[in-house]
Amino acid sequence: MKDLSTFLSISTFIILLGYISYSEMKRPAANDSFSDEGVMVPEPEEVDDYGHPLPAIAFDLPQNAVFANEPLPLNIPDVRERLDKELQINSYMHSNTIFLIKRANRWLPQMQEILRRYNIPDDFKYLPLIESNLLNVTSPRNAVGYWQILAESGREVGLIVNKEVDERYDPLKATEAACKYLSKAYKKFGNWTLVAASYNRGMGGIGRAIEEQKINSYYDLYLNDETSRYVFRIVAIKEIIEHPLKYGFNINPKNLYQPEPLRYIQINQTIGDLITFANEQGINYKLLKRHNPWLRDEKLTVKKGQTYSIALPAE
Repeated sequence: MKDLSTFLSISTFIILLGYISYSEMKRPAANDSFSDEGVMVPEPEEVDDYGHPLPAIAFDLPQNAVFANEPLPLNIPDVRERLDKELQINSYMHSNTIFLIKRANRWLPQMQEILRRYNIPDDFKYLPLIESNLLNVTSPRNAVGYWQILAESGREVGLIVNKEVDERYDPLKATEAACKYLSKAYKKFGNWTLVAASYNRGMGGIGRAIEEQKINSYYDLYLNDETSRYVFRIVAIKEIIEHPLKYGFNINPKNLYQPEPLRYIQINQTIGDLITFANEQGINYKLLKRHNPWLRDEKLTVKKGQTYSIALPAE
């Protein structure tokens, strides 16, 4: 009987604890309320005038938006809406835009130096961000690299494109190639906004649109959807990169990607095995390919009188 009494006392104590815990769970929190039906509803920390939660923010457009020192005519309703769209899209593609900001810290200063040598406005450094996300990707049309250059277009501006070497994959050589195209396009159009649009549609495509519609302003031309969005995408990513906190991107500077110190060696003889070559240089094949993505095979054929510059880690 004594054992039974002890068991009942312990059981009663456990049940009481359970009831207290359950009551605490059901008790509304300090910031909770009840609906008209008596259902408990958590009250959000930030609500609109109607008590609805604010899951997203409609960002204000910049007062003055400029591309390559050419102001956007934001007094035109559809121009405002097109910029608004691209700002909202890029502001809420969180992971993608965070990595763009990180990669931009590594590459944009280097690209900017090349643009200045060719007298191309600094704003064109944002073009490869929307072309490739600063990645060596290949498009469905087989455009390649950070600047998304077609094979024939690359050869026309001096890049080597073959089975073993494809300089479209070299971010800095591709920047120089793009500068040659942009300079040529500016001679044709005399307007940097049209030059940027032509990078997407081609000089011929923009030229025909101007001739047919008898309008020489990008903002007044009726164009295909991709080209209509193109300049606005550049301006939107420029705005976010230059004012990240305004658009909710709080990235500690220590987390930005930095340029990696490199040294260069000149190669004027064929390398039969790049894996062995990498080992001889004191690095692995992965690092050789990381710093020289333009090497497309496991060997490098060097013709008489030809020289290649290969990047190696400085340390």
